[in-house]
Amino acid sequence: MRKEIKTTEAIFPMPVLMIATYNEDDTIDVMNAAWGMMLDRNKIVLNLTETHKTVKNIKERKAFTVSLADATHVTEADYFGIVSGNNVKDKFTNSGLSATKSSVVDAPIINEFPICMECEFIEYQSDETGCGVIGKIVRVTVDEKVMKDENVDISLVNAIAFDPFTHGYYKIGERVGEAFKDGLNLKK
Repeated sequence: MRKEIKTTEAIFPMPVLMIATYNEDDTIDVMNAAWGMMLDRNKIVLNLTETHKTVKNIKERKAFTVSLADATHVTEADYFGIVSGNNVKDKFTNSGLSATKSSVVDAPIINEFPICMECEFIEYQSDETGCGVIGKIVRVTVDEKVMKDENVDISLVNAIAFDPFTHGYYKIGERVGEAFKDGLNLKK
């Protein structure tokens, strides 16, 4: 038997993405966003409203970074989601994290997060079916601690996902199959 529930946000897992920009005074702004995904092989889309300080910064600086939040930094990641850059001028300093300026875009790389996509701003779509911020990924950097045999080992990343049903965070990491291979067992 199936039961109707009172939510339309029913996709799990939702990534916990850390969107980082520079403010007009060069301080760092970071926001937590679960509404983001790959749009194409080298493009990312973030469903963010224009009221976010981060979106204003992206439009001004024409750049941003997107990092995957990890279980080690769940407190900091959540903080970036509950404190607005519109209300707290330099909220990044309160996190205790550190950053390095990207050499390819005008945005900060948060050193503690294991994977970072450095992006150029392409456009903002704001109509009813628009998807918000669209960016071109120009470089991806990875902390060597999460690599094995020259590849990212997702079990070492300890990425977290947002649960829209109960508003929890869950660690992702157990491999359960082989993409583009396991399904071949059902081919006739």
